[in-house]
Amino acid sequence: MKFSVLIEKLGEGEIGGELAPDLEIRGVAGIDEATPGTVSYIEGKKFADRLETTQASALILPNDESIIARAKERGIAWIASEEPRLLFAQAIAIFYQPFRLSPQIHPSAIVHPEAEIGENVAIGAHVAIEAGVKIGNRVCIHPNVVIYPEVEIGENSVLHGNCTIQERTRIGANCVIHSGVVIGGEGFGFVPSATGWVKMEQSGYVVLEDGVEIGGNSTIDRPAVGETRIGENTKIDNLVQVGHGCKIGKNCALAAQVALAGGVILGDNVILAGQVGVANQVKIGSGAIASAKSGIHRDVAPGAIVSGYPAIPNKLWLKTVAIYNRLPEIYRSLKQLQALFSKTPD
Repeated sequence: MKFSVLIEKLGEGEIGGELAPDLEIRGVAGIDEATPGTVSYIEGKKFADRLETTQASALILPNDESIIARAKERGIAWIASEEPRLLFAQAIAIFYQPFRLSPQIHPSAIVHPEAEIGENVAIGAHVAIEAGVKIGNRVCIHPNVVIYPEVEIGENSVLHGNCTIQERTRIGANCVIHSGVVIGGEGFGFVPSATGWVKMEQSGYVVLEDGVEIGGNSTIDRPAVGETRIGENTKIDNLVQVGHGCKIGKNCALAAQVALAGGVILGDNVILAGQVGVANQVKIGSGAIASAKSGIHRDVAPGAIVSGYPAIPNKLWLKTVAIYNRLPEIYRSLKQLQALFSKTPD
């Protein structure tokens, strides 16, 4: 593909370099792994030095005159953008499309006659679809997926191999469910009694709004009553646990091994980094961020940034970590002071 054609497909940016329009581009690569014939990107000044060693034939650069000047010195073709990483993501999509089954029902699939299947749906080998299931147009269901009764799946959604969608689940349009995911499994509901734990049946629903993506081996539990809801365009990484009755807003991002106890409420645009744990019934306001391994036991205000266990404001946590690293030194000073005062006469 000519570089000029790639730029036209991307639809934005200022092109530069003497040979840029006729340059042949065959793929994309990271800045350090790039080879001649590939396009890569530099997000900002932090990575600008990579420009001196990269073998990429073309680069997507930020609108920074100093970085662009260095590209010109090396004779590398370039395109400038306000959001180079976003443009690079769009370039990847031009050269690579995920594997997708052809629209057909595999002979080994078991589809209940009362299930409603839309147009151009792909159903892979050994899929099991129970009664009352409704599947929208152009849905792709990879092998070994199990779909319980009364599930609804919106158009263009993709379910990867070996995921399980249990009853009372509603999946919106353009969702992606990765392998090993369980959606709609029973919430952890047991009531103590004199004779032991009594199971509370989980009769509620799980709702995934449009554009939600759930990473491999994550679980979204249904509640005893009401619903667990994941807001539009929220992205959930691998190995995440969303407890029964949680409400997650729009455009949130939950990294790997995040765990939400029951009844947690997240506003819109919340970011939880890896291994964040959130206690039962906690509310986290819109735009809040929790850094990795934070333990959140109380409500977090909108826009706040918290860190640590238990979670505290990030700026305070940074100060405490700095002190923690000096504890041996502080302890020695304390012992010296104790020794000095113990020798002081009354």
